[in-house]
Amino acid sequence: MSFYKQVACIAIILCGNFFVNISAQEITRNNEGTYFYTSITIPPGAETMYLSGSGAQALDDGSWGDMRQQTIDTFSRFKQTLEDQGWSMGDIVQVRAFAVAGDGGLDFAGFNAGYSEFFGTAANPNKPVRSFVEIKDLVVDGWLVEIEIRAARMP
Repeated sequence: MSFYKQVACIAIILCGNFFVNISAQEITRNNEGTYFYTSITIPPGAETMYLSGSGAQALDDGSWGDMRQQTIDTFSRFKQTLEDQGWSMGDIVQVRAFAVAGDGGLDFAGFNAGYSEFFGTAANPNKPVRSFVEIKDLVVDGWLVEIEIRAARMP
């Protein structure tokens, strides 16, 4: 084999190892706050899952519950959906919550209380980035919050 072919083969092998190392990167969470990170970097090659906006299910008596109850119900169903597909709550990297004020006003503390049962816990120390937006109405009467999530993990 000629000298130039040998150099070319070595270069290809080295570049291949370089690209393998790039794909082995991890998801990076930055600037941890009480309830969320301010940024999360998802490297190339990560698997992603997007779950549509969802809200609570009505209780047996036909009521919907308060903000905390609705948040817990919604995240519990997300948890089941993720686990049914081999994912976990620790894979969630983004939460968007759209909330309306109930009779007593917007219950942000109730949302945080329910949310805190799923993120930053011993069972799931991970936290996502998060948005919480107050809106006029949701499409389902009785919902106080609608949540959508994005999850990512390295293969």
